[in-house]
Amino acid sequence: MHALELEIIGAGKSFGSFRALDEVSLKIRAGTIHALLGENGAGKSTLVKGLVGYSPLDQGSIQADRREVEIRGPRVPNQLGIGMVYQHFTLAPSLSVAENLLLSRGDLPWRIRWQDERAALREFMAAMPFRLELDRPVSGLSAGEKQKLEILKQLYLRRRLLILDEPTSVLTPQEADEVLGLMHALTRKQELTVLMITHKFHEVSTYADDVTVLRRGRLVGSARVADTGPDELAHWMMGRAREEKAAAPRAPVPADAPVGLAVAGLTVNNDRGVAAVRDLSLAVRRGEIVGLAGISGNGQKELVEALLGQRRRLAGDVQVDGAAYGAGREEMRRLRVFALPEEPLRNACIPGMSVAENMALRNFDVAPFRRGGWRVDRGAMRRQAQSLIAAFNVRPPLPERAIGTLSGGNVQRAVLARELGDAGQHDAANVLIVANPVFGLDFASVADIHARLLQARARGAAVLLVSEDLDELLELSDRILVMTEGRIVHAAEEIAAKGADRAALGRWMAGHHGATPQQEAA
Repeated sequence: MHALELEIIGAGKSFGSFRALDEVSLKIRAGTIHALLGENGAGKSTLVKGLVGYSPLDQGSIQADRREVEIRGPRVPNQLGIGMVYQHFTLAPSLSVAENLLLSRGDLPWRIRWQDERAALREFMAAMPFRLELDRPVSGLSAGEKQKLEILKQLYLRRRLLILDEPTSVLTPQEADEVLGLMHALTRKQELTVLMITHKFHEVSTYADDVTVLRRGRLVGSARVADTGPDELAHWMMGRAREEKAAAPRAPVPADAPVGLAVAGLTVNNDRGVAAVRDLSLAVRRGEIVGLAGISGNGQKELVEALLGQRRRLAGDVQVDGAAYGAGREEMRRLRVFALPEEPLRNACIPGMSVAENMALRNFDVAPFRRGGWRVDRGAMRRQAQSLIAAFNVRPPLPERAIGTLSGGNVQRAVLARELGDAGQHDAANVLIVANPVFGLDFASVADIHARLLQARARGAAVLLVSEDLDELLELSDRILVMTEGRIVHAAEEIAAKGADRAALGRWMAGHHGATPQQEAA
């Protein structure tokens, strides 16, 4: 198999009167990594969906290895060896890792010779820089592990051109280096071409050969990475140069600040009935952001679900402002516990309901929304949604639109609007539990959401920030805890974020924490 060269000439796509893509042309050279940048709504997803046949383009032509091809559905992309890893997962949750890999082939015989297939899968997995147990059910995988499986699935299919939509958003720096390092190695061998949608400039500068920027459906710039830089790319993306602002000074957390969230001896099972959180204890003071670092699959998902009432606790106690907290809906409202879980479309929304209805899930049954028994004032619900949509820049600004039809970034904004928007209108949140809050967002949106988290801190919230992005943790956290195998790693129990060593944190996250910080330094 050799890498595929792809050229798009004059691509266009309309949705009614809205022009999503207008006269876009670019060339993706064989055996290279081509980065595609642009803010939410720039047309990136529209373009790549046209390339894989999910939503065919209205106009333009596509050349594969200098021969024109017509892509009106998935058959031609599959024949050409074009695959895509979507921002939202496309896995069968009730099946195992091995079954998902086999299912992706589409050419299975009526009777599967499992002994032969498993031997081939083990051989394939042994050649990969990251591995998953073949028998693990997908329903028990964390977001980061699901992302790995999506990439493994495409490599298993021996794709010639792979489209990656925000491939490292839920990966640790080490995992991101593994994934993009593998992509880089395969392109250098001329075995693969990669089109990578990303918002991380350092990924572009480190791994990409070429870069193209879209803005409002139009091509605004394309260049070799060596010939451009972050400031020019930001100018192309947003129509203005990126402003490097010094971080605003933050008041230190008072030593006598009361504890807002206290977790003691918490034990929680995963979906396989095995303890994923093991006798875990932590405390977050009011007016403090505590960052929880860890490689995907070390119990972070189960911890957050237990704190939000989505998973049963086997043992342990949780308190909010000194009061027992059982994570029931009434308790969350009374104690003012707010949350932004990972994969919000699955964990924090009802996809078929409207944006307005989803934004009212916390308060639809209280005044002013509930009137006369169980009657809901939909006018008030709509007015609330309009206010939150405007404040948090949710696009499109349509309260009646089903939230499941929004892009990933806009789903994130809508959920954050419901949680922090309510906290900003009334009393400040007591506790804010956040997991991977900027998954798939462009850098302007990331800055906005980070500013809102810092605002919640300034108002006195106890913020638990669970993230696999060390840059995010180092930027926002007052303290960083490292979670490995369901426990807070004792050697790194409390690290002042500003003085934390990335390499040391990475080793602790990977479980190599036998030495103390002093021994590491020596």
